[in-house]
Amino acid sequence: MSDLDKVKKLRESTGLSFNEIKKALDESGEDETKALETLQRLGVLMAAKKASREVKEGVISTYIHSTKKLGVMVELLCETDFVARNSEFQALAYDLALHIAALKPADLEELLGQEFVKDPSKTIRDIINQSVAKLGENIQVGHFTIFEI
Repeated sequence: MSDLDKVKKLRESTGLSFNEIKKALDESGEDETKALETLQRLGVLMAAKKASREVKEGVISTYIHSTKKLGVMVELLCETDFVARNSEFQALAYDLALHIAALKPADLEELLGQEFVKDPSKTIRDIINQSVAKLGENIQVGHFTIFEI
């Protein structure tokens, strides 16, 4: 696999910049697995730096199960309306609603620690940290509610 293919593959999975990916590949001796670990740590660091920023924008997303007997409403917050309108941010909100419907966490802390239903190799916290690194803003789950008949 060429260097360009490795960069493209890592960019698709992390959403980070080409420079960050190239630097991680160089530091790891072109080992994709090690570079991915480095990039995931970078995402966590970026999320920690942005965590104190105020979140006053966002979206409310819903998921209604096909039986119409289960529904979820989730509030996903960010810093600006620019990111709130971003399709990736909105897709994250929907995925969170879907995840909550599937695993029914009792509270926010439980939600953040759960393995993501679409990719069990990552937790919800990991997914949010990746989005923070990709979109460049603090992102937090506000409230969520599960409705079930």
